Amino acid sequence: MAAICMGQPPYRLNVTRRKIVLDALLDRCQQQEWKLLAAHVRTNHVHLVVEAEVRPERIMNDLKSYASRCLNRRETDESARKRWARHGSTRWLWKPEHVSAAIRYVVEEQGDPLAVFRAVEP
Repeated sequence: MAAICMGQPPYRLNVTRRKIVLDALLDRCQQQEWKLLAAHVRTNHVHLVVEAEVRPERIMNDLKSYASRCLNRRETDESARKRWARHGSTRWLWKPEHVSAAIRYVVEEQGDPLAVFRAVEP
């Protein structure tokens, strides 16, 4: 999920916004019974690894909408503020080693940790 807004200044996720977005991701995944494996909310985009029985595009769109609603409720910006790119990068991960690599990339390879979540392995 990228924060790219045409016709408006670039949207930046400050500390407060990153916390709201991370909490929204955790909440929505729980509501939908999706397993959030990793998330890293950066200043201008979000990386996620989610295990679910639905298409990745649906997850991405749902999470962007829910995060925006949570930001609107907290009145961090005008409600008409555009925050996310129209699409985003999604991919299927079929093998456990690909999932592990994606989690490692999201959590450890994005620079300094900002708002980060990593599921506890059983």
